[in-house]
Amino acid sequence: MQTGISTACLYPARIEDGLDALLRLGFRRFEFFFNTVSELEPAFVRMLSEKLGACGAAAKSVHPFTSGFESFLLFSGYERRFADSLEFYKRYFETADRLGASILVLHGQRLQKAGDMDARGYYEHYAQLFRLGQTFGITVAQENVNQFRSSDPAFLRSMKEYLGEECAFVLDLKQAVRAGQSPFETAAAMGNRLVHVHLNDHAPGKSCLLPGCGETDYGRLLRMLAAIGYRGDLIIEVYRQNFAGEEDLLRAKSFVEDLQRKFAALSASA
Repeated sequence: MQTGISTACLYPARIEDGLDALLRLGFRRFEFFFNTVSELEPAFVRMLSEKLGACGAAAKSVHPFTSGFESFLLFSGYERRFADSLEFYKRYFETADRLGASILVLHGQRLQKAGDMDARGYYEHYAQLFRLGQTFGITVAQENVNQFRSSDPAFLRSMKEYLGEECAFVLDLKQAVRAGQSPFETAAAMGNRLVHVHLNDHAPGKSCLLPGCGETDYGRLLRMLAAIGYRGDLIIEVYRQNFAGEEDLLRAKSFVEDLQRKFAALSASA
């Protein structure tokens, strides 16, 4: 397990500028949140990769800028558009591969669009995307997202049962809280197919805070992760309005690194 951070934390800073700032703060593990199609161009991706290499840093995951449109692109039931979207998502897989990342984060279908495709159709479309990602060495991981079908632990559990080892999941604590769900129940539904964690915190009236600034029971979370044999990282992901300045990110980094050490001790004693 490593401590990392999403470039989304500094949005709307340009992705390369956000990366420079986070590298300067000592972060060395990243999720890249791409924001437009030009950022998938090979020359641009090469520039990002060189920045990582110069600092001994690494990419873990990528987040598509089309995540808000996946209901339309991937889960609408219109098969020709789905086929075209699979072709487009190859660009994300190629980008992830060039960066050395191994995970693509998927939002999926909005709850309001659930009538466009039944659960089995959703799982089958996801499976095709998952298999395509595997040909590039990339794991497509379904994130639990508020106002999406994936916000419901029962949906995630059913997805896991239907797909077996042909699925993977991202746990985002703030998204569970915003959906009125328990992050722990959500993690339990994902089980041993959980491969990635977006770490944040919450408090009454505040659904997204930096880790260590709220009331999340991280001890319980670490015990759950150790019990399922979690092998992923802890990636800090909040929004720019959720912290005042760089010193706050440094405190969060130190807090998560302490969680990392506690997890190592738990795993060693398991």
